[in-house]
Amino acid sequence: MLRKLLVPLFVAAVCGTTATVAYASTGHGDLGRVKHATATYHTLSVAQAAGYGLLVDVSGIACIDMPGMGAMGIHYVKGSLVGDGAIDPLTPEALVYEPGEAGHLHLVALEYVVFQDAWDAQHSAPPSLFGQQFNFTPGGNRYGLPPFYSLHAWVWKHNPAGTFAMWNPEVSCTPGDQHDDQHGAHLHG
Repeated sequence: MLRKLLVPLFVAAVCGTTATVAYASTGHGDLGRVKHATATYHTLSVAQAAGYGLLVDVSGIACIDMPGMGAMGIHYVKGSLVGDGAIDPLTPEALVYEPGEAGHLHLVALEYVVFQDAWDAQHSAPPSLFGQQFNFTPGGNRYGLPPFYSLHAWVWKHNPAGTFAMWNPEVSCTPGDQHDDQHGAHLHG
């Protein structure tokens, strides 16, 4: 009798554990904690007070888009985090905002960024987070930065291309918001 009761419980426990491990391995389980840790950055002044500054590319463009693919948005970056060679899911190197009505910015994504030389000095493989390997951007890029690894996490706006896709077809850049570099972030000393 006891055996008849324990076998179904054991099978249920194994199946439940397997499902939990499979879900956790995708990294999606940690996104709730990440959202909680970054919720305060919906207010741009809070992000700026925490040391995040506007990133513009070498042409002075702040809102990054790719015709036919969508956009990333406007990045506010904390340069000291990019250069530290570490990745902390609760402290992203960049916050990504979409321009809205009347110049208001809406937090849509987080970006994890690390310079290749800083990462590779301590690790034998490219970084990964949430079960996703980072993208690699070589030197000579539109930002004028040395080679770097990056990963977007669209935790604040749905991305039909995927939670960790670089471009979001539902994000767009509005004219006039692309050349303001008054509070620019400086990533290389």
